[in-house]
Amino acid sequence: MTALARTDTSIVGRWWWTVDRWLLVAVVSIAMAGVILSLAASPPVAERIGLDKFHFARRQIVFIAMALMVMVCVSFLGPRGVRRIAALSTLAALILMTVTLFAGNEIKGATRWLHVGGFSLQASEFVKPGFAVLAAWLFASRRLNDQFPGYALASGLYIIVAGLLLLQPDVGMILVISSIWAVQFFIVGLPWILVAGIASLFAAGSAAAYFAFDHVRLRVDRFLDPDGGQGYQVGRALDAFRNGGWAGRGPGEGRVKEVLPDAHADFIFAVVGEEFGLIACIIILGLFCFVVLRGFNNAAKDQDLFVLLAVAGLLTQFALQALINMASTVNLMPPKGMTLPFISYGGSSTLALGFGLGMVLALTRSRPSSGGMRGRGHATLLSCWRPVVPAGMSFQRKRWPENYRRVDSDWPWSRIGAAMFSVVSWGIWRRIAFVLAGSPVKNWSL
Repeated sequence: MTALARTDTSIVGRWWWTVDRWLLVAVVSIAMAGVILSLAASPPVAERIGLDKFHFARRQIVFIAMALMVMVCVSFLGPRGVRRIAALSTLAALILMTVTLFAGNEIKGATRWLHVGGFSLQASEFVKPGFAVLAAWLFASRRLNDQFPGYALASGLYIIVAGLLLLQPDVGMILVISSIWAVQFFIVGLPWILVAGIASLFAAGSAAAYFAFDHVRLRVDRFLDPDGGQGYQVGRALDAFRNGGWAGRGPGEGRVKEVLPDAHADFIFAVVGEEFGLIACIIILGLFCFVVLRGFNNAAKDQDLFVLLAVAGLLTQFALQALINMASTVNLMPPKGMTLPFISYGGSSTLALGFGLGMVLALTRSRPSSGGMRGRGHATLLSCWRPVVPAGMSFQRKRWPENYRRVDSDWPWSRIGAAMFSVVSWGIWRRIAFVLAGSPVKNWSL
């Protein structure tokens, strides 16, 4: 294929030979799994509420296709383009979130959705990737220029976003946004005294949410009750894992999805366990682990502080969303209405995830600059692929200014974050194995 030859200097050719193709393949694999699982999980739900059998499946296939197109298009951008599109998307999302508070529809006590045509738009989903990139730029700019109030501006942006989410209310989304801000602040060089202060604020905020919101208190109380405190959906989800065993009952043979209200959305992981078994659950969990670990490894090798912070924030969002969904399904944490990336039904969430991962692919590309090629180094985790560059280009590392160090110590924070994700992932599949074995395991046990 001459169009994709190694010497091709066209836009597509440069993109093909500089993008992390293993990361791209992993994301597409998760999306394809989402298509299959949507066909398996959504028909009973659609029939139960009087819709066409494949109503949700058709819509989800369209959403996934659009998300992959958005991801690929965004991955063509450079760091400056990523910053600009993140700033525009954040501003638009904040405006729409404000409009939603006045013109949105209330569902289950929350006002999070705007009806546009025949679709429901959740603007808060799009604020997450934009916030991660914009906060990263503010933090990095502060390290370059001590006179620039980057820390204060990033914290102010966080307060605005968290305040709007609190008014909806959406406690789970606040957790994700808070984690993104805290991780980036920590990587950029947060003093230990402030680490303790932020941890205390998070603990105080969690306690306040428990006493302020009835649905939060109810879910936590059920989770902490070892004697049958499981909610209806969590109980049926655990039954699904028991029924599926290691190899599953087979595609379309699941029965729990017929009585599980959110089988196509928040609890689709239970459908995976029943119809395809623990082996399929481990494969899906492995794909998520690969995306996060590879992305963190690429970010750790980049010489641009902005890229490191932005990718860390975007992957924190992606990892938390996946872990919260799977962990709540197997009763490792109180249930939270959060989708499994690219697998659960949800148009806004799927498109926003495609947008965010597109920025990850764009920022981790090997890209030209005045100092040669900067970006990822050659050695990457699980790297059986090496980036190949058109003739006349070479890879060189670009030195940082002294005040542009990533952290104030030599600790590999990106790898620490990846290790934490791996530990929690291990806890999820271990919990599933205990459920299959019929062993009594405490809710908080890994």
